[in-house]
Amino acid sequence: MDHHAYRHALAERLAGSEVPVPEAELDARCRRLREAMADAGLDALLLTDPADLYYLTGYHTFEVSVHACLVVDAARLVLQVPSIETGPAVVTARVDEILGYRWESPEEVIAPLAETLAPHRAIGLDPLSAGLRHGVLAPLQQRLGAGRFRDDGGALVDALRLVKSPWELDCLRESARITGLGIRAARDVVAPGVSDGAVAAEGARAMLAAGSEFMSLQPIVTVGPRSGTIHVNHKRRTIGAGEPVFLEFGSAFERYTAPMMSTVVAGRADDEMRALRDACRAAFEALCAALRPGNTFDDAARAGEAAIAGLNAGIAERAFFSGVFGYSVGAQFPPSWVEGTGYLARGQTRELEADMVFHLPLCLRLPGRFGIGISDTVRVTPGGGEPLTDNDWQLHERP
Repeated sequence: MDHHAYRHALAERLAGSEVPVPEAELDARCRRLREAMADAGLDALLLTDPADLYYLTGYHTFEVSVHACLVVDAARLVLQVPSIETGPAVVTARVDEILGYRWESPEEVIAPLAETLAPHRAIGLDPLSAGLRHGVLAPLQQRLGAGRFRDDGGALVDALRLVKSPWELDCLRESARITGLGIRAARDVVAPGVSDGAVAAEGARAMLAAGSEFMSLQPIVTVGPRSGTIHVNHKRRTIGAGEPVFLEFGSAFERYTAPMMSTVVAGRADDEMRALRDACRAAFEALCAALRPGNTFDDAARAGEAAIAGLNAGIAERAFFSGVFGYSVGAQFPPSWVEGTGYLARGQTRELEADMVFHLPLCLRLPGRFGIGISDTVRVTPGGGEPLTDNDWQLHERP
């Protein structure tokens, strides 16, 4: 049985049996996108980001390293996947047509995809999508003409994904609940002599036991001086007495992730650790006050900067901060839970809207010494930022 026969046999029994997104939700998303396409003068979109494909069709798989794409036009949704992804396409996606190609023969991608796109004169792309491969785009442009393709397609989907529906907010709340269980379970095992991997394992166990799917990022645990280096992870290090242990977890529920950070000290926190925690808390409170419709992303970032400087002017000079006070979160896939549709940072002039959701990754790091990070995932409301996660904003001590 080849992948074509497999697709038809599977569809007879299980077609659409695991579509996670309600039908009315998918209908509303596609309708809004098609309206935006018409306003922009686009006949079709060629989308390659796994999260965009999920958002519009429900299609999801843990294998996101292979070429897959979605063609959206005024009448149809056409999903192209390799043979090994035929199963997920049949059971999880709501589309009008599935185009398959042999996994081991990527040259089979071009002809059917070009045929699908041929009737369209203005085709939108997302040029920043990691899934947009030169080996696919270049032959398409050679066959159809480069002038048909425009680079403004991704912005249309991003604008839709930034504002969350009630169903999406419910998914994020459930992720937040599960994430909190993982953080608390991990905190409980922090002690001198315990490995960073054991702490990560307990957090992962708790989240998976509570219902998390495969996560877009593995649990992040760093100890002592390593907590002062951004984006390293557990690596068989033993916790020493008095060392801070940085935790950042994000469970996945229907692919939606509400991340949270916490820091635990395997002993008593010193004054410098407390000062960094106080600065993170001050920034968080200022950000929540600024996260109201009508303010800009830049406004929120400036409020966070002012709060840190007002509390302790020297921290900004001594501690590393990424410069991003928040990033949008929603439905994502490995290797990251960052949605990529919006950032609370200087120079970002987009206006906040109700029901946008951001993770506020407030972590200050003293290079080579330690870092202190505490965070919540927050929803924008008319009254300010509303946490979806339940962080207590304490610098936990385990003497």
